[in-house]
Amino acid sequence: MNISTIKQDWLGNIRGDVLAGIVVALALIPEAIAFSIIAGVSPMVGLYASFCIAVVISIFGGRPAMISAATGAMALVMGDLVADHGLQYLLAATILTGILQVTYGLFKVARLMKFIPRSVMIGFVNSLAILIFMAQLPHFVGETWHMYVMVAGSLAIIYLFPFVTKVIPAPLVAIITITIVAVVTGSGVRTVGDMGELSQTLPMFLLPDIPLTFETLQIIFPTALALSVIGLLESFLTAQIVDDMTDTDSNKNQEAKGQGIANVVAGFFGGMAGCAMIGQSVINVKSGGRGRLSTFVAGAFLMLLIVVFNDILIQIPMAALVGVMFMVSIGTFDWSSLTTLHLMPRTDAIVMVVTVVAVVLTHDLSIGVFIGVLLSAVFFASKISKVEVKGIHVEGGKKKVYKVKGQLFFASVTEFVASFDFKEDVDVVELDLTETHLWDDSAVGAIDKVVLKYQDNQTDVHVIGLNKESSTLVEKRAVYDKPVKKMASH
Repeated sequence: MNISTIKQDWLGNIRGDVLAGIVVALALIPEAIAFSIIAGVSPMVGLYASFCIAVVISIFGGRPAMISAATGAMALVMGDLVADHGLQYLLAATILTGILQVTYGLFKVARLMKFIPRSVMIGFVNSLAILIFMAQLPHFVGETWHMYVMVAGSLAIIYLFPFVTKVIPAPLVAIITITIVAVVTGSGVRTVGDMGELSQTLPMFLLPDIPLTFETLQIIFPTALALSVIGLLESFLTAQIVDDMTDTDSNKNQEAKGQGIANVVAGFFGGMAGCAMIGQSVINVKSGGRGRLSTFVAGAFLMLLIVVFNDILIQIPMAALVGVMFMVSIGTFDWSSLTTLHLMPRTDAIVMVVTVVAVVLTHDLSIGVFIGVLLSAVFFASKISKVEVKGIHVEGGKKKVYKVKGQLFFASVTEFVASFDFKEDVDVVELDLTETHLWDDSAVGAIDKVVLKYQDNQTDVHVIGLNKESSTLVEKRAVYDKPVKKMASH
């Protein structure tokens, strides 16, 4: 990375990055606390994680302006480990998660992103928007009408204030205004302080208090493996979304290494594993954040709020932050995907909807993406498994030429073999494979089957038109053209 790039990332948008970072820090706090509760740990574990990860990723990450911290997708995976073995094992699993992610980065796993279809990406984004929206609904339980009015007021400020000025991010104005209203009116709505106990202490470097044995590794490895994969999947997809929003590119393999380093640091400083957050990243970009400074400020200001401005922080009403998260949900959802759903190929539309449903039902983004990719692969295989076999009689009907068109692989061989009449009255059969390609062992097996069945009926068979790759595969694996093997097969 050259000096001009570093200057641009850190100093190219100072005012925008600092203001955006402050907004993100305020929005991070209730989420970090909520995710800590999901994981079954103290609120400070999520807050320390968010601080460490945001600061470290701002330096080592591959995508400027992307926010990484404690996340719900990761918290869901940790619950069982914490319940069965306690916090110290979670910290060890967090460090191992980081080590695995650095390894993935070194092996350049980001190239696997090309196997995630656009329909799955849209499904991922839409389901995340729905989950963000649903996560705000519990905040209304048991609340008075004041909560509804304040959320509406927060949204009104967020959407109308930019018409006045865009110098200050509208979400920041909304949070400050609604906090002042709540304090002055004494409305009694739930505040950040009601979410959990916030201690005014900085994180300290500590080694996890666990035995360094193979048994410990057996306990933490499955959780660390799941966390490392989910974390990178969410981070890569979020990086892609920020790329699109800012019309810039990012280094996904560097992001993998950065996420790994951030999780190692978080584990040593009492934090849980985290990854990129699409909601916070959208807030950051929409609030004017463009550089690494915005991510750094988000983490640093988060800690400053907890340690120095704790008394003010605990008075921020949840209504203000719920309003901000509703804005994120609305802004994240790809509304054009609904209006163009009928124009999409039917299979793409099915993949998108199934991805959304899977994520919303399981609350697990990785499951939805996995199901979406698997379904796309099945649809793709079925699309290209159509094989056309045309038979033409020549030389007075004593010879028949079969022209084969299409891809020959495991999904198309049954249809291919069924296209031949092995008992027909011809002396010679010519199999013209000029317009086909043999992809796997199943394809070679199908050619063998056709040739040997004709030969069993005393019909000569000539295979012609094989391209170079198909010919090489036939030479290695086929039986029909090798007399010794052919005799052995009978």
